[in-house]
Amino acid sequence: MAKKKKKNLRKKLFIKNRLVVLNEDTFEEIFSFRLTLMNVFVTFTLGGIFLILITTFIIAFTPLREFIPGYSSTELKRNATKLAIKSDSLETALKQNEAYIKGVQKVLKGELEYSKFNKDSILAETVVDPSDLNMKASGAEIKLREEVAATEKEQNTKSKDKKKSDKK
Repeated sequence: MAKKKKKNLRKKLFIKNRLVVLNEDTFEEIFSFRLTLMNVFVTFTLGGIFLILITTFIIAFTPLREFIPGYSSTELKRNATKLAIKSDSLETALKQNEAYIKGVQKVLKGELEYSKFNKDSILAETVVDPSDLNMKASGAEIKLREEVAATEKEQNTKSKDKKKSDKK
């Protein structure tokens, strides 16, 4: 019974039908097509896929993508980067000014002699010393380095094997 249904479906898909468009007043045939259900199905499927692709490309490569949540304009990203750099430099300038003001306060209180008070020496105190930074690798970083080294070794051996097989 199931085989008969499948055969009936196949027959129905490939039976040729005629689509005729007539002028209703004169009954003149404007155009006609010989179609099968399979042709109609394939045509609509390909048309749908084409429509989806065109829509995707229009959204992806035009400014319309800025209206989709999660996408931002390149100008906005550029401005954010500039502002981040500017805020970092302002933080540094603020620290230097605070250090200078503290130095001036020490001189005014008499804790520091004026002859030892120098703006350059105070600003040099605010500069971060690279030796103070902790540059030791963590355990997770060491594991990652080992994994990367292993994958690079595998890739190198594969490329060498490929070159040898190409030479033969």
